Amino acid sequence: MRTRAIIGLLVLGVLVFLLYALREVMLPFVAGLALAYLLDPLADRLERLGLGRLAATLIILAGFVVGLIVLLIIVVPLAAGQVASLVNALPGMISKLQGIIVERAGPLIEKVGGQDVVNELQNSVGSLVGQGGQWFLAFLGSIWSGSQALISIASLLVITPVVAFYLLHDWDRMIAALDRWVPARHRETTRRLAREIDQAVTGFVRGQSLVCLILGTFYALGLFCVGLNFGVLIGLISGFLTFIPFVGSLTGFLLSVGVALVQWWPTGDWLHIGLTVGVFLIGQFLEGNVISPKLVGDSVGLHPVWLMFALLAFGTLFGFLGLLLAVPVAASIGVIVRFGVERYLQSRLYLADEPVLLADVDD
Repeated sequence: MRTRAIIGLLVLGVLVFLLYALREVMLPFVAGLALAYLLDPLADRLERLGLGRLAATLIILAGFVVGLIVLLIIVVPLAAGQVASLVNALPGMISKLQGIIVERAGPLIEKVGGQDVVNELQNSVGSLVGQGGQWFLAFLGSIWSGSQALISIASLLVITPVVAFYLLHDWDRMIAALDRWVPARHRETTRRLAREIDQAVTGFVRGQSLVCLILGTFYALGLFCVGLNFGVLIGLISGFLTFIPFVGSLTGFLLSVGVALVQWWPTGDWLHIGLTVGVFLIGQFLEGNVISPKLVGDSVGLHPVWLMFALLAFGTLFGFLGLLLAVPVAASIGVIVRFGVERYLQSRLYLADEPVLLADVDD
């Protein structure tokens, strides 16, 4: 038992080392594997309707490629233009927002602590915003450099569909082969763990994708109707980042409220500022009480803190590849840990009788 555990840890260590060493060239293959994994249920459904596996695979990937081309031709240029405009306008907005904060809070603080405290507040706000922006840009830079060191976007777009095609076509045979490789005495346990991991990963990815789509649409339409500058872009960014617990809503809220203050505070338009805040309050209420419980639920077993740590850690270490691996790895570790705790609670080590004290015997 101890020998098998040591061998398993050594194999795991070698795999992690190879993944880190080859992280730049692994991205299209891991992306193809993820795509095949997510599309396999659709291929199985088409097979049940009478199509062969090859025909089902071709139809699915053809639809995916067409959708991707439309996305790249229409959506990406528009989004890129909006992002560039927001980035260019952001320094001016931050400067105006900083001036508003100092203007409104300055007189009160000056009475309490003097002009030095006001100057310190102004410097602190600027420093905090600057550090936050630098950290976010550094994180995005690590993701970009990690995914683009040795491969280009063109190779990702070319290799990923090819890898996904072959894996999707042979998916059932690969799973059957892996199942045969597991020793017979451990097969049922392994199948159970695989089913729980599959349930956690698919439940989170598919459910959370729908949550991101619904919330992104709601925020974008809501902020657009309010009349907020860059409202559609901020709403879409907030919806996209919703897969990271609390980060999407907090990012969108801070961006939208900051833009609203710069846009409407000088004119005293409290109504539109309140409507901007109201959009996010309604969105958070719907997410927490209606959307997420219905689409994601509590069965996936991914704690928000554990998920945030996994996304940030894997994104920093492996770049965009790490973001693809974070959810399945976090779900797998969670399932294995829960299984280990369950076995421990059923073991003799936990259930062993407590030693009887002599004082208890005398009584």
